[in-house]
Amino acid sequence: MVPTRLLMAQKLRVGILGATGMVGQRFIQLLDGHPQFEVTALAASDRSQGKRFDEACTWRLPGGMPDWARPIAVQPPAPPLDCDFVFSSLPGDIAAQTEEDFARAGYAVISNSSSHRMSADVPLVIPEVNPEHIALIDVQRKQRGFDRGFIVTNPNCSAIAIVLALAPLHTKFGVTSCVVTTMQALSGAGYPGVASLDATDNVVPFIGGEDEKVEAETAKLLGTFKDGAVEHAPIAVSAQCNRVNVTDGHTASIRLKLERPASLAEVREALTSFSALPQQLQLHSAPKSPVVVRDEKDRPQPRLDRDAGQGMTVTVGRLMPDSIFDYRLVALGHNTIRGAAGAAILNAELLVARGYLSPPG
Repeated sequence: MVPTRLLMAQKLRVGILGATGMVGQRFIQLLDGHPQFEVTALAASDRSQGKRFDEACTWRLPGGMPDWARPIAVQPPAPPLDCDFVFSSLPGDIAAQTEEDFARAGYAVISNSSSHRMSADVPLVIPEVNPEHIALIDVQRKQRGFDRGFIVTNPNCSAIAIVLALAPLHTKFGVTSCVVTTMQALSGAGYPGVASLDATDNVVPFIGGEDEKVEAETAKLLGTFKDGAVEHAPIAVSAQCNRVNVTDGHTASIRLKLERPASLAEVREALTSFSALPQQLQLHSAPKSPVVVRDEKDRPQPRLDRDAGQGMTVTVGRLMPDSIFDYRLVALGHNTIRGAAGAAILNAELLVARGYLSPPG
């Protein structure tokens, strides 16, 4: 099979909405040298507009701002933009109308924002888990009167790691219920995020709306596409989300009940052998192994494991039988790569492979 990344001679031109924020910067970093996408437009809030990107943005990621991004003028987050499609990392209150405006103007919108995730006609996608849900694009266009444009979303940063750990088990044995406790990194709150005196020597046991997002999005992601709609998975999810003093990497402690009996060896094999469509298509951002299992008693750890698969692999450890449910495990994912910008980029690569994104002409 010829890798998908080699099939496109002309790069698609990309716009980034919310380019100066932490996730916007991660988009720029991950798109540097991408074989299919070239960033041609950057958009952000009023205070940044009209400035060069290097004047408007204080770069917060390791490695420095790519030289090609420096002279790009920051524009308002409104159509038209000089690009073929947009990635959105806008705040939720702004994203709802802005993303709709771009889609109605004919742009594909690949969004990391939360506003449209649970809309019945908007695909909420992890390419290894539910690529068939992108067929909702056709329903969305018809219902909303879009011509070429559409909105596709990636999940909440914790939900992605949780669902990637659950999906192989749900496929083979059925997951009927799970209880999840998250320990979420400070970068998930953006910059400047949590005040230092709140974060230091502390755990904050509340992240607004996060419990509800994990619970609802898990059921949609593991649901079945049927008759033009997603039938949510009949899985009971209880989540408690906490902010902890870690820079990057969301950790989730999960206890789960299976529909069908499975031995520990069978559960481990389901996780370690998991591979899916992005790996078959050799999508550029797809890790070789979307899930890896560590057998050490003290793994995964954010500092040691968040960059697995260049930040796109979820690491599972502490896998063992549970005294109340069937099994317990700990899952770790990089929240701004697999949980945000990298997730959206992989969604865009899937859309290219499936013919929903292509250069104009």
